[in-house]
Amino acid sequence: MVQEIIILLIFLLATGYVLRLGYKSFFSKDVGCAKGCGSACSSIDLEKIAREIEASKRTPAK
Repeated sequence: MVQEIIILLIFLLATGYVLRLGYKSFFSKDVGCAKGCGSACSSIDLEKIAREIEASKRTPAK
């Protein structure tokens, strides 16, 4: 009986966690990807990357 209650609690916690992730991905006002990891995947600064590449081309390799 105790084992069934423990399994039920773990199942309910896991279900709540998955539902919370789904809710946050659909109704979040934050900018970024829906993975929930907190990184802003869609905010890649291509101009900054191009500037860094150009700067590395100008400096001689050691």
